[in-house]
Amino acid sequence: MTLVRRALAALAGATALVLLAATPAVADPGPPPNSMASLGDSITRGFNACGWYVDCTSRSFSTGDYSTVNSHYLRIRAVNPTIQGRNLNDARSGAKSADMYGQAGTAVGQGVGYVTMLIGANDACTSSESTMTPVATYRANIDSALARLRAGLPNARVLLVSVPDIYRLWYVGKGSGSARTAWSTFGICQSMLANPTSTAQADVDRRARVRQRVVDFNTQLAQACAAYGSNCDFDDNAVFNYPFALSQVSTWDYFHPNTSGQAVLASVSYANGFGW
Repeated sequence: MTLVRRALAALAGATALVLLAATPAVADPGPPPNSMASLGDSITRGFNACGWYVDCTSRSFSTGDYSTVNSHYLRIRAVNPTIQGRNLNDARSGAKSADMYGQAGTAVGQGVGYVTMLIGANDACTSSESTMTPVATYRANIDSALARLRAGLPNARVLLVSVPDIYRLWYVGKGSGSARTAWSTFGICQSMLANPTSTAQADVDRRARVRQRVVDFNTQLAQACAAYGSNCDFDDNAVFNYPFALSQVSTWDYFHPNTSGQAVLASVSYANGFGW
């Protein structure tokens, strides 16, 4: 019996080690940061949230200072006033994952203590399905940016926000004549939004493949963040899974979040981040 107990104890110990090795590092929030920067595309720039086809950085879910949105910056400022005025928006409208290395370099030069990254909508939302960014390329771009952040800002916390579900946008907007007109007139996200009312199998399958590409991007974000270590947190697909409504997107393009959409984005992403 003693030998059996010893064998069971050894097996339990070995199993525990395997489980520990397989479990990704738990994000370490540390103290609230006193500076932050946001990386990403037009969503992070607050594009179309306050005016006709303009960036509205004050309404950014991440670094904006518009009270109605209640951004990450304002939430952090409420518990650490020393961050006042140190909210830097390094995102660029039209950016793709390939641009994250450069934006990461900007954040490193700014010496910030907290970085948010939301990128991938433009990698999936292209003129056609064939021009979407390959998953392996997307991952390589994310890894490159994260490596630059880790080397230049080893103590900074990094939040990776999941790419929103653009299939949901098609679903809630396809019945709106205004949305369909905007998507067609401005050539918005045609990989997903072309022929929005079509029920032809080819269009049904195309939409499913584009959605899967976004799912795959988010899988890569989760894996890249886990590899980064405890200073990185992924939102566990909270933004992707949020069932946003058409009323939360701009009526100028029926694509970008409006002020209420930015507010929801801020709330959902912050609640599933470091939680200062």
